[in-house]
Amino acid sequence: MAHNPGIANDRKHPFPHAAPSDPDAPHVRSARVTVDASLDRGPLTRMWESVGFDEINWTYTPTGRNLLHTFGEMTETGYHIRPHYVFCSGNGFGIPHWGNGNVYHEDAEGNPYYDFTIVDQTYDAIVEAGHHVLVELAFTPRELLPDEAADFTVPASPTTYSAYEHGAWSYPPKDYERWGGLVAAHAQHCVERYGIDEVRTWLWELWNEPDIFYWRGTPEQFYELYSVTARAVRSVIADAKVGGPAVTGGGVEFMRGFLAHTLAEADPIDFVSFHTKGSAFRPWREYGPTGGEASAKQNPSAHKMLFEVRRLLRVVAEFEAYHGLPAIVDECDAGVPAHYGFYDNANFAFQNTEYYPVFQVKLMKKLLDLNEAETVQVEQATSWSWYFEGERFFEGTRAFLTAGGIEKPLLNAYRALAELGSNRIEATSDAAHPVSALDDAIATGASMPEEVDVLASRNGTGEDAAVSVLVWRHTDDQYQTDDEPTTVSISIAGLADGEHVLRHRRIDADHSNSHTIWRSLGSPQVPSDEQLTQIRSRQGLEELEPEQRVTASGGTVELTVSLPLPSVSLLTLERA
Repeated sequence: MAHNPGIANDRKHPFPHAAPSDPDAPHVRSARVTVDASLDRGPLTRMWESVGFDEINWTYTPTGRNLLHTFGEMTETGYHIRPHYVFCSGNGFGIPHWGNGNVYHEDAEGNPYYDFTIVDQTYDAIVEAGHHVLVELAFTPRELLPDEAADFTVPASPTTYSAYEHGAWSYPPKDYERWGGLVAAHAQHCVERYGIDEVRTWLWELWNEPDIFYWRGTPEQFYELYSVTARAVRSVIADAKVGGPAVTGGGVEFMRGFLAHTLAEADPIDFVSFHTKGSAFRPWREYGPTGGEASAKQNPSAHKMLFEVRRLLRVVAEFEAYHGLPAIVDECDAGVPAHYGFYDNANFAFQNTEYYPVFQVKLMKKLLDLNEAETVQVEQATSWSWYFEGERFFEGTRAFLTAGGIEKPLLNAYRALAELGSNRIEATSDAAHPVSALDDAIATGASMPEEVDVLASRNGTGEDAAVSVLVWRHTDDQYQTDDEPTTVSISIAGLADGEHVLRHRRIDADHSNSHTIWRSLGSPQVPSDEQLTQIRSRQGLEELEPEQRVTASGGTVELTVSLPLPSVSLLTLERA
């Protein structure tokens, strides 16, 4: 085990729980972006092709199925889909931040048996849409609760089912052998239903965030449960991809202990997983007047997220044997929790607006840059977002849809990323904030400032390869506004001489933005059919201007783009 000296200085978190607002922060007035399609930087890791959510029982609703198919249109290989609560006991009725797969049962003699009714509906919906399951093997079924779970009580309430739903499911199972049997039976059922070729593409992960209240046992009990779980999966699928421990961004010591255990026990491990969140607003819920302003202006912090990811990548890098393991950041979100929205705390407003999709595009690029600087690589960065039944229009929850199945601007970030080609190409901006600046920010806890940055790709080789360029303007402050756009000159070299077809699509306040249209109509909570048609007509990824032809001279095209704050432009060039 090789110790990384940087870890000792990284143990304390230097960034606040959320980024403050600074109305006096300077703006970027101009930027120069240079792209060279002839300089190939290798295959582009499509780390954004992964989503997850708490509410497993909303996977297979009509809305959930439609959303899965929407994501299916954005990928050639399928997303990994990670739902919570598959082993929890219950009646199959989902509510925010709760669900259940209801698999494990015991007969009158205490013999285990399994019911895969809900699991089949869940995984069928995922696989039928062309995706793959990230199987989160959690949590403890009611009939496997240990005796000490009886001490976990909650007051009787018409809004709380029982102590089990409230959190007793987070106790370690009382019988690890029966847990292993459950895991093996689950894996066997999946092989029989979906076939070994499909199930080999799945990821099998134990638990969720065991370094906090999701696990009411000791770290050592969790490590032992991982040994049982990984071997149970592998007893059915010899080459299954198993891993964990899905710790929070603060789970440094838990991760270190977990990896030491797996190495000592020669446990199967094919990936490491952990989480990061860009903000935890305080308070989460204000209990103020409906739609009232936040008591303090707070924002997501990309620096906070990059710090947590880098810190945990470096923990893995301490173990030389694990340098080749991919990192799955299977909750990678600007804020927490998912089911709180604008009416809980007005700072959650960003989850309705153009701010969020631009943040996501920026974050994915920074993570790609981080990969180039670190020993261990991020393979997936999962958006822990789905949709919520029963919410108001633009509730402000962390979701891809709002009421009526209307798509929020966030979904267009994924459409834009889907347009990127197979290989990353050289692209730089003289107004970018590089990931190397994280070291300076650690000293002060500063938020990521306003920047103009770029991510570019080409699809295929030769003169006919399409080039895609994402260029954005963003700052980690949803309250920062600017009446003046930034002028960005863009030079795209390495092209074949002659005519090219240029498409320019945009996400900003006025484009690809159903929320702006809804607000312009008076923010109706009972919109008319005509209003719904207007809102839906603007929910997809929109053209900023009509398609045009541009001429490459000397292999180069020169363009000028004006970027409001915040915004992202998608420019695609194909030979005419």
